[in-house]
Order: sequence, then C-alpha cells, then structure tokens
Amino acid sequence: MATVEKLSIALTPEFAADIRRAIATGEYASTSEVVRDALRAWKQIRQGREVAVEELRRLWREGIDSGDGQPLDAEDIKRRGRARLAAHKAANL
Repeated sequence: MATVEKLSIALTPEFAADIRRAIATGEYASTSEVVRDALRAWKQIRQGREVAVEELRRLWREGIDSGDGQPLDAEDIKRRGRARLAAHKAANL
C-alpha cells in the first residue's frame, strides 16, 4: 500500500455499529477499508456537485448573455403544450 497517514476519528455509536456489522458479515475486511470506501464515495459526490454547479453557472451566464426577456403569453404556451401532448399521444397509439 502507498504511504498512509493514521488519523483518529470519533463516530457515533450507530456508525461504529454499522462498521462492525459490515466487517462481521464479510462485506469489508477492516475498519480502514470501510472508511476508505466511504471517503471514495464522498469524494465522488463532491466532484459530481462541482460539475453540477459549473453547469448551473454556465447556464446562468448563457441566460444573462441571451439578452432581455420577453413577456410570455400563457395562452400560447398552453396551446403549444396541448398540441405537443396530442402529437405525442397520437405517435404512441
């Protein structure tokens, strides 16, 4: 294994029991393995959030750069929506 650094962490009794149970059932071989797996998942979630935030920023900028908005015609939106729904239903018969 690569160089490792030992850290001391405090867990709630529930987390500690979950870890012991995962080891007892053979799902993991050690506490360290459980924690490493959890940290990999945590890191992946954080990276996914970063990607989502960057996409949101891009879309926000795209919206700002597209210029001033125009008033919406609610009746026209409903009419077009109903036409799309009818076309979708007709295509799936």
